[in-house]
Amino acid sequence: MNVLVVGGGGREHAIIKKLKESKKQPTIFAAPGNGGIAADAVCVPVKATDIDGMVAYAKENAIDFCVVAPDDPLVLGMVDAMEAAGIRCFGPNKNAAILEGSKVFSKDLMKKYKIPTAEYEVFTDPNEAIRYIEESNTFPAVIKADGLALGKGVIIAETKEQAIDGIRSIMEDKIFGKSGNQIVIEEFLTGPEVSVLSFTDSHTLVPMVSSMDHKRALDNNKGLNTGGMGTIAPNPYYTKEVAEECMNTIFLPTMNAMNAEGRPFKGVIYFGLMLTPKGPKVIEYNCRFGDPETQVVLPLLESDLLEIFEACADERLADVDVKFKDGAAACVMIASGGYPVKYESGKAISGLDENGQMAGAVVYHSGTKLENGTFYTAGGRVLGISACGDTLKEALNTSYDAVSRISFEKMHYRTDIGAAALAADKH
Repeated sequence: MNVLVVGGGGREHAIIKKLKESKKQPTIFAAPGNGGIAADAVCVPVKATDIDGMVAYAKENAIDFCVVAPDDPLVLGMVDAMEAAGIRCFGPNKNAAILEGSKVFSKDLMKKYKIPTAEYEVFTDPNEAIRYIEESNTFPAVIKADGLALGKGVIIAETKEQAIDGIRSIMEDKIFGKSGNQIVIEEFLTGPEVSVLSFTDSHTLVPMVSSMDHKRALDNNKGLNTGGMGTIAPNPYYTKEVAEECMNTIFLPTMNAMNAEGRPFKGVIYFGLMLTPKGPKVIEYNCRFGDPETQVVLPLLESDLLEIFEACADERLADVDVKFKDGAAACVMIASGGYPVKYESGKAISGLDENGQMAGAVVYHSGTKLENGTFYTAGGRVLGISACGDTLKEALNTSYDAVSRISFEKMHYRTDIGAAALAADKH
């Protein structure tokens, strides 16, 4: 069976490594892939957003099944194009991927179907948005670009000045391009954050093990927002009681709401949640696996991932037993110095074997290239070092031990991944 995975980062590497364990023994292709993924899949030089090129490649190379992992190609309709060419796919159609593609759509959906989320207002005019900020005078305020912005389209403004600057930079300076034509201004929620990825075939929804992302660039949650500097799973704040409440008030209502809107969702819904004093609320939806959440969730998956993907595509997820193992997983992201702003690439990486791995941990490649047997940095986030253990402490120790054996010029990582979870975990 030939399987094509669209994308070229750490999330895709984690998906590919798990697909390799399938009893179906698929031949895996990655487009575009990266230097580290090349050890686990045939890398194909097609851009993840090149829909026509991707469909042509899939047809010419007898691809049986396609996994579209990143948000951009999903929102652009790659799944629709693949299915029109007769190729089965894992991922939502374009009309369902709007759940992530438009913050305005997702907020209005939650309002309509009474799914708990932060209070909000939508603006198409920067001056009206500024007037609203001045009149409400409540801070922190959360300002979100409507469209995709590489996971960075959110500004948390602590002051009126920051809020006005944020509105102008998104709507007038267009720092996120067309994604900033509309904005959502939300109330600031407090409480522990939880990420829950869920498989769904539009009839059945199966949550995966919960996780905790660390978005800020620096220790103690300081610095700029990033795509994620590390993750742990499971999240200690996500108890059995909370899970049950989320299933009844958020997860199933979201799946049912999408069906009611004529937008059946098949694939992964990522629920970004805040456990507020008034109960769990949705901060954001993503229409795909999170990065780096995937790098801790999939190592704990015991079931056959390819079987789950096919069941979602064929609307028979209820027939599959999705099982996760006990214990914990941790992932520490190693980034280029200066990320998420300006950074240099092309730095030689030492500490990895010829497959880009090391004993004791799993190295997921986010931004690397391979030249003459040497791995070089090729992105802001470079490597995700994941490990499993019976306890979270064990997983973190293994992960950080592996991190200490890797080096490149101006390498940067957080030293406190999982610290808050260890403090919260009473077990």
